[in-house]
Parts: sequence; C-alpha cells; structure tokens
Amino acid sequence: MNNCHRVYLSLGTNLGDREENMHRALQLLNLRVGKLERVSRMIETEPWGFQSENKFLNACCRICTALSPIQLLKATQKIERSLGRTEKSKNGIYHDRLIDIDILYYDDLTMNTPQLTIPHPHIREREFVTVPLREIMEDASHPSDKKE
Repeated sequence: MNNCHRVYLSLGTNLGDREENMHRALQLLNLRVGKLERVSRMIETEPWGFQSENKFLNACCRICTALSPIQLLKATQKIERSLGRTEKSKNGIYHDRLIDIDILYYDDLTMNTPQLTIPHPHIREREFVTVPLREIMEDASHPSDKKE
C-alpha cells in the first residue's frame, strides 16, 4: 500500500458472543480500514470505569491504512454501529458494549482536538490495553511518551 500509516487500535466487547464480536470487528477493519498486520491474543478483563457483571474480551491490532486520522475515526465508528453499538457512553458514564474500537496510535502523530486525541489519553491507565499492545508493538512507546 503506497500511503501506509501504521495504526494501533484497541478492541473490547462484553456483551453477546464476545469472540464473534471481536472476529467480526477485525474482519471489518481489514475490509474497510486497511491491512491487518498484527493481532494480539484476546484477554478477559474486568470492566474499567463502571460496574458490570459482564467481563470484557480485549485485544489490540496493528493496521496499515491510507485513511487520515479523522477518516479512520469515522470508519471505526461506522464499524461499531454496524455491529450494534449505539453510543459511547450514557451521560459521560461508560457502560456495557457490543464492541468498542479505540485509536491508540497513528504513526508518530500527536493530535488533540475535540473529536480525536492521539495517542489515546488513557493508554497507560488500562492494563486491558497495555498487555495486548506490548504483544504486538516492537517499541511499546510513542514519541510523545518520552518526557525530556
């Protein structure tokens, strides 16, 4: 692919057939976003930021895409909706979800807009992200992580 931007995404699901949700999301990412280069193993985790009886399956993937960051955001949101996701949160509170796709890194880009922040601001707080991410990243850091 000519314009290959290396992107790392986090995926999570805690409703329905979680493994099927994850596989369908990965298939759609490969079809609509770009070539899947690496996928971590799936790990089971407790909900983060809210209470639920339903445990999550989480994974990370690396994709080579020609999409811009905003195009990527729109594509991942469209995939979430096509898999049954209706909203990110209720009144700012996280809740159970069929699928959640977060953009973690986009090349070495750093951006902070009302629509999108890259790198994702909560990476370090979430083991359900850091564990699978380390599995697929050569260098598990981003230039913005390095404090002078």
